[in-house]
Amino acid sequence: MNHTLSTLKKLSTYLFQQRAKLVSVIMLTIAAAGLTLAGPYLLGKALDDYIIAQNYDGLFSLCLLMLGVYAASSLVGWLQAVFLAEVSQRTVWSLRKDLFVHFQKLPIPYFSSKNHGELMSRTTNDIDNVTNSLNQSLIQIISSIIMLVGSFTMMLLLNGWLTLVALVVIPVIVFVSKRIARMTQRQFKGQQQELGGLNSFIEETVTGQKVVALFHQEERMAKRFSDANLKLKKVGIKAQIYSGTMGPFMNMFRHISYLIIAGVGGWLAVHDLATVGVIISFLGYSQQFSGPLNEVANQYNMIQSGVAGAERVFEIMDIPSEYEEAKRLKPIEAVVGKVEFRNVMFSYNEGTAALRDISFTAKPGETIALVGPTGAGKTTIINLIGRFFEINAGHIFIDDEDIRYLDKNSLRSQLGIVLQDAHLFSGSIMDNIRYGKLDAADAEVKAAAVQANAHSFIMKLPQGYETELSAEGSNISHGQRQLITIARAILSDPALLILDEATSSVDTLAELQIQEAMKHLLQGRTSFVIAHRLSTIRNADTILFIKDGEIAERGSHEELLAQRGLYYELHGNQFLQKA
Repeated sequence: MNHTLSTLKKLSTYLFQQRAKLVSVIMLTIAAAGLTLAGPYLLGKALDDYIIAQNYDGLFSLCLLMLGVYAASSLVGWLQAVFLAEVSQRTVWSLRKDLFVHFQKLPIPYFSSKNHGELMSRTTNDIDNVTNSLNQSLIQIISSIIMLVGSFTMMLLLNGWLTLVALVVIPVIVFVSKRIARMTQRQFKGQQQELGGLNSFIEETVTGQKVVALFHQEERMAKRFSDANLKLKKVGIKAQIYSGTMGPFMNMFRHISYLIIAGVGGWLAVHDLATVGVIISFLGYSQQFSGPLNEVANQYNMIQSGVAGAERVFEIMDIPSEYEEAKRLKPIEAVVGKVEFRNVMFSYNEGTAALRDISFTAKPGETIALVGPTGAGKTTIINLIGRFFEINAGHIFIDDEDIRYLDKNSLRSQLGIVLQDAHLFSGSIMDNIRYGKLDAADAEVKAAAVQANAHSFIMKLPQGYETELSAEGSNISHGQRQLITIARAILSDPALLILDEATSSVDTLAELQIQEAMKHLLQGRTSFVIAHRLSTIRNADTILFIKDGEIAERGSHEELLAQRGLYYELHGNQFLQKA
């Protein structure tokens, strides 16, 4: 219950951003409630003053008045729906925007520990559930509160004893409703979690469809999907069954209350303690009193689904941004390029060290190459430079400034990174290169492409630089994608450059093109190059051989060959493979 109240409180802050429209909805709801409350009163007056008294002179006028009241109630209800649609859509628009913006500020380790499909589910399915809940339930809640207060007031004014009779069943309703609510909330949250897991499975299967087909795993993946889908079905059925019991339960007590009131009211009328018109009016108000409770019960599955969705959204938004510390950190502007690791220790998991006592210095303009077996810690070292992960001990300095006290945004603006898996976005080639410098002119973009050896192949494409790339650039070759990412890095003009096995997944011809492009990229910059093919780092100023999280050897290409150690062995193996 505390989680639910906390979630509703957070959601209300988004609703209150639409104060003017929300006030309009509330005013229209009050007007609608007032018109609805007038109906039973006018009906009772018609019975007592005109029908039973057989005074038909003013009955026609009263009927016209009742018709006008009900027509006005319908018009106000339509206006409610119009204003509410704008309130709910603007609220959810703001919530979805803030969630996506918060995604961009979360620490990189968070994304490494979560399924991407699960995260996508938070921004789609969970937000949609909030939308549906606001659209269908918000007005019902507001209207129900007003109708409850108004109906109860009119019941008290008509007959206090009958009001006490009407309230007899309320404690039972409250007690049972709370029990059902607790169970329903738990089931709907489980449903959203299973749905997120299913979306994650679909996302990774679609992304890796070639691998599935290559290893003939279609039937196995279909079976896994069927199992996940079955889990979702089971928890969904439970959620609907629990929420579905609320409506019949409320209807039962509504009818019981109606029978009790009618019986007691009949007794009062027989003994001239109340008029028939008052009893009829009271029965109408008793229905209006229990009706809102019944309507909320019928909408309960939607309310619970919306709350469960909002909880999952706010779970992410409550995760601290990695930029929250920015106000107390120092921005970094001009970078000379000196980088120093001093006794750096790092672990991904407690008790298992990924890096141990790493120390080295890169002077401005030098190229540091990192080689070694897979999993030795090469990529971990370069991730620490950009503070994508935080070190456990030691220090990392850039221009003699400890990076723990530097603003991450300004630090990363000085970095250029070309990864093994070239990631491109849907859009034109021009836009993808300009991603490195959003205010760059077309001429600057093309100049960067020329330096990256990308211009010639781009001009052979149907629309040249305006050629639209599909998701992740799958409509061009891997080598061409890599050249575009190098052009992007050249355009950003970084002070520090990181190349993470940029040529390991391409053929020999593409490798030569990329190596030529990298010469332009490396000029005048402090660079860190992770290399699988040793031919790409022969001219590096310093080569670090990383093994088991430690620097096992260091030196130039010639010096390491002369040592006849691990690097010499690796070089010999590659030479023999080529031979």
